[in-house]
Amino acid sequence: MKILIIGPSWVGDMVMSQCLYISLKQRHPDADIDVLAPAWCRPILERMPEVNRAIDMPIGHGAFNLKGRYRIGKSLREASYDQAFIMPNSAKSALIPLFAKIPVRTGWKGESRYGLLTDLRSNKREFGLVIERYSALAYPKNEMTSSAALPPLPRPTLTIDPNNQSAAISRLALSQDRPVIGLCPGAEFGPAKRWPETYFTQVAQRMIEQGQQVWLFGSAKDQPVTSAIRNGLPDDLQQHCHDLAGQTSLIEAVDLLALCHTVVSNDSGLMHVAAAVGCKVVAIYGSTSPDYTPPLAEEVAIVHTDIECRPCFKRECPYGHLKCLKELPAERVIQAINDLAE
Repeated sequence: MKILIIGPSWVGDMVMSQCLYISLKQRHPDADIDVLAPAWCRPILERMPEVNRAIDMPIGHGAFNLKGRYRIGKSLREASYDQAFIMPNSAKSALIPLFAKIPVRTGWKGESRYGLLTDLRSNKREFGLVIERYSALAYPKNEMTSSAALPPLPRPTLTIDPNNQSAAISRLALSQDRPVIGLCPGAEFGPAKRWPETYFTQVAQRMIEQGQQVWLFGSAKDQPVTSAIRNGLPDDLQQHCHDLAGQTSLIEAVDLLALCHTVVSNDSGLMHVAAAVGCKVVAIYGSTSPDYTPPLAEEVAIVHTDIECRPCFKRECPYGHLKCLKELPAERVIQAINDLAE
């Protein structure tokens, strides 16, 4: 059986999408699974044993480009795929499998996809978690009436490359003389997901005082925040805090996160990466909810406030006060870290 997946475009969603690939391989052990996704996803997909081939999607997220999608679909016809799974909800994401003449095209109802999908699923609300929605697509429509019908859900598990890991440690002049705790203070979604950097500084200081070292992860966009966290520490403690934001590729971050015993993260893609490489995870939720996209680690602590207006799922606080984050003190996160260590 040959399967084409139209993959998601966000780091966290891409990590969680592995649940679908695992479920498909459980049902069809000999299936070849190819994933069409943005080029940045390739290193992540290559760490998923279930994926046969990652195919770069040259059309940017949000762009329609009908002619471009037709060309891609036509180029995929010779692969003779038996089935396609369309993970995004947009109508345009279902065009390439149609143009590729894939006979069975499976996905959830969304954006007028009637006619584009041959196996249209309309009961998404019966599956609360994103990973439930992903995994449910692997099973026949008549069997998936609700999440109760699903077998035990697989957890995403990314493989680690020890050689790449060692090279990154050497290049960045890191050591493992102290236990490592990772902090991921960024969130691409928006400020309503970002716990204040001053609180991250308090966490970093306490961990260093307890004999650990801190690695700060993020993209180049997160450097102002990670720099503020490190600079907020007393001078004599800064040597034990390493700012890696913008200094690593995504796949180097994957391998380095695997060396952290615990990771403290906002609800972000790196939170899901940390869970998928076996870390203990302390997940901080502001405007979003763990009822939808929780970290899938074996040992997890979820921390959030219970103010009336959360979760609102907004990128920016509608009221301008960010109380859901500001009223979550560092001490609660520190306690969660220590509880996981027991």
